[in-house]
Amino acid sequence: MTRRLSIFPLTGAVLFPGMQLPLHIFEPRYRALVGDALIRDRQIAMIQPQRPYEGAPLYRVGCVGRIGEVQALDDGRYNLILEGVARFRLVRELEVTTAFRQIEAEIYDEDESETLSHAERGGFERAARRFADAQGYSVDWDSVARLDDRALINGVSQIAPFDPASKQALLEAETLSERCELLVQLMQFYGRHDGSEDIVTLQ
Repeated sequence: MTRRLSIFPLTGAVLFPGMQLPLHIFEPRYRALVGDALIRDRQIAMIQPQRPYEGAPLYRVGCVGRIGEVQALDDGRYNLILEGVARFRLVRELEVTTAFRQIEAEIYDEDESETLSHAERGGFERAARRFADAQGYSVDWDSVARLDDRALINGVSQIAPFDPASKQALLEAETLSERCELLVQLMQFYGRHDGSEDIVTLQ
């Protein structure tokens, strides 16, 4: 089955299921989007455009978010926290009269009980430690160890300092194990030195 979704296409803003994304909404069309969502089901679909221009084609996979905390400002702007609900696959963009874009999409039926093997989890944590050291990050590893596999992999995928295309690839990974493997590869790439003091990046 498919659903009609109102979308917020924003480069670099990638939401993962179970994660939170803070947003400051100021453009009139997206203020209208939030107002409409608050009246209906409090849901907004986040998806990245493929190019940085108005009306650009969209990537095929995004994530539906539910508006949690919301602050309506006197001038019509909003500060809100979007909570990731489920990934979706774009079927087609709809012809609409609203200021914001809408799509028809299929919602992923994902196995939320999926876990990593001990080898996958251990390999990921070792790669994460090396990456954090290379980037100079301070990490509470005791707290990391207490996270379940899905929260850990999706959380790092969302906050890691990768370029938008890399974030999109992580979002499109079909399984948690595939996302974990890709995440390790990206951390290894971004954490490498090129022989100078600069960190290799994709940007």
